Amino acid sequence: MRLKVQNSYLLLVIGFLWFSASVSAQALNMQDLSKLKIDQLTDDQIRGFMAQAQSAGLSESQLIQMAQQRGMSKTEMQKLQQRVASMDGRGSRENSLLNSSKRIYLNEDSALMAEDSIALSKRSPKQLREDSLRARIYGAELFLNVNPRFEPNLSIATPLDYIIGAGDELRIDIYGNSEASHDLEVTPDGNINIPYVGIVNVAGFSIQQATTRIKDKMATIYSAISSGATKVNVSLGNIRSIKVIVTGEVVKPGTYTLPSVASVFNALYSSGGPTSNGSLRSIKVIRGGEKVADLDLYEFLQTGSMTGNINLKDQDVIQVSPYNSRVEMIGAVKRPLLFEMKTGETFSDLLKYAGGFTEDAYTGRISVIRTTGKEYRIEDLLESQFSQFEPKSGDRYTVEKALERFANRILLEGAVFRPGAYELSPGLTLSMLIKKAEGLKEDAFLKHGYIIRLKDNFQREQLSFNVAEIMAGTAEDIPLRREDIVIIPSIFDLRSEYTVQINGEVRNPGRFDFAEGMTVQDLIIAAGGFTEAASGSQIEISRRIRSSEGEDISSMSRTAEIFTIDMNRELTSGGTQFVLQPFDLVNVRPAAGYELQRTVRLEGEVLYPGEYTLSRKDERVSDLIKRAGGFTTFAYVEGASLKRIPIDTERVDSTSRRSRKEMESLQQLESERMSRLQNLQMATLNPNVTSEDVQRKINNNYVGINLPEIMKNPGGSNDLLLEGGDVIRVPKQLQTVKISGEVLSPVTALYDANKSFKEYIFSAGGFNQQALKRRAFIVYANGSARSTKKFLFFNNYPKVKPGSEIFVPQRLPRERLGATQLIGLGTGLASLAAIVVSLLRN
Repeated sequence: MRLKVQNSYLLLVIGFLWFSASVSAQALNMQDLSKLKIDQLTDDQIRGFMAQAQSAGLSESQLIQMAQQRGMSKTEMQKLQQRVASMDGRGSRENSLLNSSKRIYLNEDSALMAEDSIALSKRSPKQLREDSLRARIYGAELFLNVNPRFEPNLSIATPLDYIIGAGDELRIDIYGNSEASHDLEVTPDGNINIPYVGIVNVAGFSIQQATTRIKDKMATIYSAISSGATKVNVSLGNIRSIKVIVTGEVVKPGTYTLPSVASVFNALYSSGGPTSNGSLRSIKVIRGGEKVADLDLYEFLQTGSMTGNINLKDQDVIQVSPYNSRVEMIGAVKRPLLFEMKTGETFSDLLKYAGGFTEDAYTGRISVIRTTGKEYRIEDLLESQFSQFEPKSGDRYTVEKALERFANRILLEGAVFRPGAYELSPGLTLSMLIKKAEGLKEDAFLKHGYIIRLKDNFQREQLSFNVAEIMAGTAEDIPLRREDIVIIPSIFDLRSEYTVQINGEVRNPGRFDFAEGMTVQDLIIAAGGFTEAASGSQIEISRRIRSSEGEDISSMSRTAEIFTIDMNRELTSGGTQFVLQPFDLVNVRPAAGYELQRTVRLEGEVLYPGEYTLSRKDERVSDLIKRAGGFTTFAYVEGASLKRIPIDTERVDSTSRRSRKEMESLQQLESERMSRLQNLQMATLNPNVTSEDVQRKINNNYVGINLPEIMKNPGGSNDLLLEGGDVIRVPKQLQTVKISGEVLSPVTALYDANKSFKEYIFSAGGFNQQALKRRAFIVYANGSARSTKKFLFFNNYPKVKPGSEIFVPQRLPRERLGATQLIGLGTGLASLAAIVVSLLRN
């Protein structure tokens, strides 16, 4: 339901956003939405449009059509939909107007948009419906806006046929032998008084006629005018005002005061233009009770002709009558709008007004929905009838798009030099098509090709052919049909991709494309050559066993054929070079005895802590301590620890030259081991224990060592062999014991050799109610742990040492027995008692 509301809002908002997309008349037509940027609109502006549009009651199809015809891009529509969905209709109209008026705009066009948005939000639903209808009428966009941008220019030169009247001001410039300038106003009697010349009557004369009369009158005073030595120029200064009446189907009918040079366009602009019911094809000018002009706006829109746009005179009447005939064009035309038609015009004229068909239009038949006065009926308008068919008011013409199919297409795929789509010319055959495609490639499979063809019932069938025979002419050629798909496979399509693989001590191990004649030396070079650890001896090549029918079953137990060759580091062998076959696997082993240096770290209270390199494979902990000079006087030997990482990164990093696949395999095994351990921990521990606690136990990489025993008995069973990456730490004398877990107040206490395990628990407030006492354990400083043991009814707690951590786990919650369980338990006890009594009686 919420999605439906949002989509409805979206359609309404799209219909009205063109009001806010207006820019200056010099830059862009006010109806153009192609440059509308949704990101420039605030959320409050969109909410204001939504609130107004929701009450307008317009159909969704009308609003979508209005947005599309004004060029709104799909990207901006998607942005608008996201904005509307995110707002979800929240916010008040008052806040949207307030915030939109406060918005900072980046340019003049955006400021105009803000003014229009605020003015638009004040319009009534009736006005909004009227504006939306006018937006769909061809030609009405000239006057459609809150503040129309179409404004005819009044700053024009005075026409020569301009009739002078009372109130006009004439400017008379005299230059040459004599120079003077006079600004003279025409009196109500129609005269002007020229200094030194006298009164001249000019009212009712055109500028050209008045200029002649003025020159003739002045020539009697200025004799040089006749000889041309003195010239006179007469022009119109301030012009008078006239009153014209605009009546009929206009937005704001009434009487308008306009400059005397105003035209019909100026008057229409001032009145807001025709309404949705007004005619754009017949705008009459009545002067003195007679029609003096009839303006057709379609002539202006189609050809730019200003016929009928005459200059107005005082008391002229401009009459806009209701339209006589209006039809609608939708679909694949360039202007899908409402059009007003005159008597005698045909569908060809309508198509011209609509801008013609779009590139993807189906022009063979137009669907016409026409009213009969009682009901609707549908008619088919054929292309041959366009110039004779006369539209009728109320007609709706739908232009469909062309079918998404081809009338003469053939597709050629596979091993030809120019695959693709081809024209199905008359008589085209398979061999001719292959020749059009520049012939077959060298890898074409000549024994078999096939054609996928559509049958009459649109089911697919497959026709096979021999490519070589078709091209040689020994087999009958195949005529092709529309939408045939010809496929000529390649020999490489019919077999697995040929590769070889090399592993081991090369710089870039992996798979490589196979090539005929490739040798082991070629493959090693392709892999970057030997690593430092590589041994050229005993290079092993394993080859797949290709069994054949009838082969002895005993020989089928073999899975690979093994070859061994020797090669020096200069990649030369003693004998003939070994030629590889597809899918061969080459293994280059490391040299005998080669091993990277391995290091360990010694930290804490030894004389010389730091990094040490293992000099022997059997080097032990005691040997390392001796190399470090022994312990300091502050060393706590019993708390010494050894940390060992499960995956030795020093042995599995890139310097070991192992293949990346091998490293990933080792890491996967370790990950599986950790996962199994985690599942085991979660199965045995209290379910209430956090995953962090479990992870801390899993990641415990410490090996519990007894360093005093190691130093006392070097080389013994406790003296561990060191591995690369080991970290041995000998701490200072530890003086604390940490108590955590299910105690009343977890704390770190001072170590006291006279205190027992339970006394340390009491120093933390004792066990709480959830404590599992018999599972309490201690972790010593060296990483080893000891748990509580049970003897009869007594708990035998482990000994506490400096630096230890005592942990008390949580008891599993006990489930209370329900009524059913209690009944079952009672029944079981009663049955047991009955059995005992029966045995005693016997």
